[in-house]
Amino acid sequence: MLPSLLFVLPVSLHRAAAHTLGRGVTGLPRRALLVSQAGGRASAAVTQASAEAKAKPSSMDLNPPRGTRDFYPGGEVGGMGLRSWLFEQWRTVAAQHGFEEYDAPVLETEELYVRKAGEDVTNQLYSLEDRSGRRLALRPEMTPSLARMVLARRGGLPLPLKWFSIPQCWRYERTTRGRRREHFQWNLDIWGVEELTAEAELLHAAVSFMRRVGLTSADVGIKVSTRAVLAELLSKIGLPNERFAETCVLIDKLDKLPEEEVRQALLQQGLSDDGVSTLLSTLKLVDFATLEEAMGADSPALTDLKKVFSLADAYGLSDWLVLDISVVRGLAYYTGVVFEGFDRSGELRAIFGGGRYDKLLSTFGGDDLPAAGFGFGDAVIMELLESKKLLPDLPTSMVDAVVFAMNDELLPQAMQLASTLRAAGRNVDMVLQPKKTKWIFKHADRLDAKFVVLLAPQEAEKGLVRVKNLGEGTQIDVEFASIVSAVPAQCS
Repeated sequence: MLPSLLFVLPVSLHRAAAHTLGRGVTGLPRRALLVSQAGGRASAAVTQASAEAKAKPSSMDLNPPRGTRDFYPGGEVGGMGLRSWLFEQWRTVAAQHGFEEYDAPVLETEELYVRKAGEDVTNQLYSLEDRSGRRLALRPEMTPSLARMVLARRGGLPLPLKWFSIPQCWRYERTTRGRRREHFQWNLDIWGVEELTAEAELLHAAVSFMRRVGLTSADVGIKVSTRAVLAELLSKIGLPNERFAETCVLIDKLDKLPEEEVRQALLQQGLSDDGVSTLLSTLKLVDFATLEEAMGADSPALTDLKKVFSLADAYGLSDWLVLDISVVRGLAYYTGVVFEGFDRSGELRAIFGGGRYDKLLSTFGGDDLPAAGFGFGDAVIMELLESKKLLPDLPTSMVDAVVFAMNDELLPQAMQLASTLRAAGRNVDMVLQPKKTKWIFKHADRLDAKFVVLLAPQEAEKGLVRVKNLGEGTQIDVEFASIVSAVPAQCS
């Protein structure tokens, strides 16, 4: 667990500290003490100046905290423009699939996330204690918040629920390519559907997004499995039911740790050497025929997997799906089908992941409700889109026109023109300071604005304003009342 975050001292304590520090050991004010020690007013001034120089703060680190990011305006990689574009794609696909958007506080009670021992998320919390002694945490994932919200209004929510969100999540973990301590995540969840059609719908939404941004099944695959396969295997080789969840966490590390290290950890769980060998060899099976030989044709888990692949085929997703029963996902609350999007080139970590979690509400004291969902992080997908050169070229800004008054007397009229254009739906940048005309055109070019609206003395006396079309290199003088028709929207 991380140390608690520290709160700033109340203002009253700062004042008390300042009052104490402002007096010498004799109780005299600091200035009086400096005079008596230094022998005169001049010496006191010099001493005080020296003390102030020493007290001058050093340059602060201007980088954001490790593992976090700044989003500057503009369309460059890592900028706010591309982040907004990505969120827009997510929202569009969610709406196309009938999902409604929700949100929840980024700060939750710590107990919402402290579950079974061994889960990485439990050990990666940003935890703190508020002034009333409550234990809180920045959310590391959205699903527990969603479960809390569903449980709070369980009787009044029409089922099934199809909800989505784009939360900012926080985990204190080692930063690597595509992995940060804060990230945004597209969450889609379906509640109240027992059938595997829920998983198929989620898979279709994920693929629809990837197709929308230009990715193909040659770029991205989706590993599909079910925890029921693992439950059947572990039951056959003698693992107690109460050790199942933590064993899933270990198996989830097979693609992150050497197999021998995972083997030793499984042996420590109480499995026999032969049992671990059987488990690891079965997890490597990649087709239904050999899996049926190992599990038996009557395996309920195998039946579920075949059903998911059949439904996905009806959605036209067959080229995207890969059978991989070693995928279990690291969170203990998953209960059935699980899936994970991956970069087929093998250069990046998991792109997204999710599955079924039918028994989550009971961990919070409520009656369970069937549910399935996925989380799709922003960091890895942006890495992938950049490497594939699929990121869009966005405009520098969303400004249609720059409005400028040639002198202060014309400023009120220029503001009226800007207000008229804005009311008509134009995006307008009003120049707020005296500037040279040359600067105005450079500024408009930087903003990628198509028009400059100049209010000059001679034209203004005639009730006219000059409109320059920067794209065509033309200009016209129009009456104030015609300003809207002279500046058509390019971005609005």
